[in-house]
Amino acid sequence: MGTSTPSTQGNTRTYLSQNDAIMWTVESDPLLRSTIVGVVTLDRAPDWDRLVARVEHVTRMVPELRERIVPVPLHPTTWRWEPDPDFDLGAHLRRVAAPAPATMREVLDIARDSAQHGFDRTRPLWEFILVEGLVDGTAALVMKAHHVVTDGIGAVQLAVHLFDLESDPPTRGATSPRQDAVAGAPSVRGLVAEAREVIAHDLDGAVHLVRAALPSVVPSLLRVVRDPLHAVVETVRTAQSIGRTVAPMTHTLSPVMVDRHRHTTFESIEVPLDDLRRAAGVAGGTLNDGFLAAITGGLRRYHEANDAEVEELRVAMPVSLRTSADDAGGNHVTVMRFTVPVGVADADERIRRLHDIGRRIRQERSLAHTEAIAGFLNLMPNGVLGTMLKHIDFLASNVPGVPVPLFLEGVRVRRYVPFGPTAGSSLNVTLMTYDGMCCIGVNIDTAAVTDVALFMRCLREGFGEVLALAD
Repeated sequence: MGTSTPSTQGNTRTYLSQNDAIMWTVESDPLLRSTIVGVVTLDRAPDWDRLVARVEHVTRMVPELRERIVPVPLHPTTWRWEPDPDFDLGAHLRRVAAPAPATMREVLDIARDSAQHGFDRTRPLWEFILVEGLVDGTAALVMKAHHVVTDGIGAVQLAVHLFDLESDPPTRGATSPRQDAVAGAPSVRGLVAEAREVIAHDLDGAVHLVRAALPSVVPSLLRVVRDPLHAVVETVRTAQSIGRTVAPMTHTLSPVMVDRHRHTTFESIEVPLDDLRRAAGVAGGTLNDGFLAAITGGLRRYHEANDAEVEELRVAMPVSLRTSADDAGGNHVTVMRFTVPVGVADADERIRRLHDIGRRIRQERSLAHTEAIAGFLNLMPNGVLGTMLKHIDFLASNVPGVPVPLFLEGVRVRRYVPFGPTAGSSLNVTLMTYDGMCCIGVNIDTAAVTDVALFMRCLREGFGEVLALAD
């Protein structure tokens, strides 16, 4: 949700963006935690010592993995990243034996339990667990990170450092001086120096805003002079777009998925990437349109099975703001919420409607103002924001992954399944492409979805009716 604003002090420290600050503060309610999880299944367990050395290397290649969030004195709404002076790899990487019968079900339960426990906020916000001893000789790596550390695309970029594209890669290069420089935090400074740096940060943010806006000021003034009516209309349209983004929600649209609690379950589905893309294309849609059409088809079936009719539901979905200039890691997305058709039984028609909705969302004028909007929302009480989030019916995310096989210390990666946070909604369905497959992780609040087996059957049928379009 947004990008971090870099410090101007010449070190690696950065401040949390307004969007990231929202995710950080609303977690006073455990239902609203922003934890993302990746479950990587492996042909076998890699050598433990080699894995430890690899992860140690990655933390030096990606300095953010050795940084923690600290409050800024005299500035209660600002937080910053700084190197953890007591960084201990053992606090972030561990190995466990899967409990009997040691199947994928047990791996998903370990991943779910890890996500529910949150983070030690005095340390860097990530954890890896190697799960060994599965019944078929395979293993799994559960990777957990806070959403302020990275978004979905950033996680894929970070994976380039952790995984290899071949089973016997060349020797890794030495760590650069900049990467070694983050091993220790700066010495503790006085409040005057802290305040001076915060003021510089705030001034830098203001200057950045002016610089970004200045190129459009003169043309805008000219448009006002030449065509005042058009200028007023444009302003009104922008205000309406922002209004749609921040409009309060007082109830869920689903009459069934209304309750919320902290207990969730992890489930997974996989479908061939080419099949889903081709099926969506038949209806004139994209892979993302086919993905949403499958979810809404499953939700329609689930509501019908519960003797409830619903025409549309409210979804929150990330929109990537990441550019080629952004580093790996970091959080460079904003989340848009909108309604999607659920009562439309025809998958072809549903895809067409979703395609039109997606095009409209990408053209929303509020996308250019997400950081300012988040700054306004940060002034609201956490309870107000929490109530809004809990009235979203479901979350969905589509992450472009890696099209070729990956290897971890010589061991082939079978699947890479992502799990996003429910963040107050009833469920989160996240798709990541990997080696020709759509790996789909489903995080379900079991108070909202009381019959998980029924829901997963309906969701698989929803994908089935979309995939049938390709025949």
